[in-house]
Amino acid sequence: MDLSQFTQAFFVEAVELLAQMEQLLLELDADAPDSEQLNAIFRAAHSIKGGAATFGFVALTDTTHLLETLLDRARHGQLSLSRSMIDAFLETKDALQEQLIAYQAENEPDPEMVAHICGVLRQLALETEGGAAAAPAPAPAPAPAVVAAPVVAAAAAPGHDALRIKFSRLSDSECDLLADELGNLGKLLSRTRSNDQLTVVLETSCAPDDIIAVCCFVIDESQIEITPEAAPATGAESAASAANPLPIAAVAAAPAALAAARPAAAPAGAAAKPSAAGAATAAKDSSSIRVDVEKVDQLINLVGELVITQSMLTQAATMLDPVECERFLSGLGHLERNARDLQESVMSIRMMPMDYVFSRFPRVIRDVSAKLGKEVRLDTFGKETELDKGLIERIIDPLTHLVRNSLDHGIETPSQRIAKGKEAEGQLLLSAQHHGGNIVIEVSDDGAGLNREKILAKAMQQGLPVSETMPDDEVWQLIFAPGFSTAEQVTDISGRGVGMDVVKRNIQEMGGHVEISSREGWGTTTRIVLPLTLAILNGMSVKVGTEAYILPLSYVIESLQPRPEHLHSITSDGHVIKVRGEYLPLIELHSVFDVSGAQTDPTQGILVIVQAGEARFALLVDELLGQHQVVVKNLETNYRKVPGISAATILGDGSVAFIIDVDAMPRIQRAHATRTTALANAARMDPVAA
Repeated sequence: MDLSQFTQAFFVEAVELLAQMEQLLLELDADAPDSEQLNAIFRAAHSIKGGAATFGFVALTDTTHLLETLLDRARHGQLSLSRSMIDAFLETKDALQEQLIAYQAENEPDPEMVAHICGVLRQLALETEGGAAAAPAPAPAPAPAVVAAPVVAAAAAPGHDALRIKFSRLSDSECDLLADELGNLGKLLSRTRSNDQLTVVLETSCAPDDIIAVCCFVIDESQIEITPEAAPATGAESAASAANPLPIAAVAAAPAALAAARPAAAPAGAAAKPSAAGAATAAKDSSSIRVDVEKVDQLINLVGELVITQSMLTQAATMLDPVECERFLSGLGHLERNARDLQESVMSIRMMPMDYVFSRFPRVIRDVSAKLGKEVRLDTFGKETELDKGLIERIIDPLTHLVRNSLDHGIETPSQRIAKGKEAEGQLLLSAQHHGGNIVIEVSDDGAGLNREKILAKAMQQGLPVSETMPDDEVWQLIFAPGFSTAEQVTDISGRGVGMDVVKRNIQEMGGHVEISSREGWGTTTRIVLPLTLAILNGMSVKVGTEAYILPLSYVIESLQPRPEHLHSITSDGHVIKVRGEYLPLIELHSVFDVSGAQTDPTQGILVIVQAGEARFALLVDELLGQHQVVVKNLETNYRKVPGISAATILGDGSVAFIIDVDAMPRIQRAHATRTTALANAARMDPVAA
């Protein structure tokens, strides 16, 4: 039988179960373990084992069986947990994840890795039992043949219960697969198939929630009904049951247990909630579906094209008589509002909570801090803050590097902290919050902070252009230089001078920027500012010469036409403008992009005041065209990387406009000024050569 239609669902849900298992293990108190947490961890292992046995993943089945045996003894109080035992369970989780990756790639897991982790678990069983290790998982029982009439039933064995299980809306393949799996959970006493329904009586020691957990890899919970079989069934009674089925209580009678057992029911810890919360989780889960990311991306692209088409119609409508075309223009207004609502709804599909990222770090902090001999407490804020899926996956690596840097270079050892008058346990804070059209993610620690003198000395040693009078903000940015590191020794965690430059480059490629604030002796905060999405943005269109450009609206503060007395020259071609007592650098876009026919007199043009990170400056443009939403098109995919340009878009008249990379403007302006100065100096020295 072809099981490929079910394997992908198993892999997705098994990964979710492993994530739940890891979070619960990290929260588990070895000295006073919570029984509900232990039960939830056991159910996760049991569900994975059931699915693995169904699909013939032998290594996965054997490993989870050994883990399940230890967890079962722990939840029944037959063994005492310890930190080393929880470490072994976490190591097992990592091994199970590797096995899943191998099976998903249609490969067999590494035999040495499987043998090692199984040996660790067997040794644990020996040490805690004082006897034989847990036996390997039994081989899956062969699937019984489908029959039209029930088989003769036998009485349930002592210590086992007989459960009547009814499945509805089944295909032939689902029927055979479920019967095969139930054979792994106990002994089939009877089995009846009628149209798309299957009714079985199962002798088993498993609880109904365990049966639900396994079956939900194949079908939905709403297709399953369970009731206890009151008395041993006879052949005649079975036949009568087939002709006149007994009323069967719905599984929903125990919503908390069943919702907790379902593999994809809820985030970690939800399995241990009271029944009301469990019922709510089950209801929420039953109203959701899984959709491939490619389908969502295709939908977003189509909505983007719709936004462009609507913009073209709006542009064309400006030429119409508003009186004669009143109905058309009214309909166009409705189309614009509906297109915006549709776009916002579709974009929300791609949004994911930051908890998807933050939940990865308790394990990282536990492992790294133990290796460094440090005590670190992780606090998180804003886990529910949402970010586009495309960005949320790309931010994981930069955040991981920043967290490891804080653990290695920032937070001190307990003895060092006590000597400084601090608590022995350091604090690491991960936070996320929306700010305008951006999301701000912060990694903060209360450690040693950055050493200004050491950073400047290292920068001078490497030949970087620095001075003692540099402001702190610029000094801290030096740590992002390629190859820069002040670590006294290289470790397997950090110190090679690679990573921070990659962090900054990756964040800039996502349209964001990085800021650092630090106080020596008291900690460092790294602030990452990212756009909420890269698909559609609110922009201000401006005109420079004959060209149109888009400024992301999240950078724009205000626009104004300057007076001559507010402009001040600092070099032959460099100016600053005084705005409410603050002097701001003036960047002429026509000069940056070499546009001819543009306005060169700042007093005759428009200055757009923008802010990128901590830097605030003015951009000289000829005209403001308006504000509207634009669909972002990747320029590098269709052409190449252009300095100062982050992407492109299609305007309402069908023309292409470039989206300005505001963060890059000061850097490009400095490079332009340096080049101009060099040419001027060359001209004075050798006019003929110049």
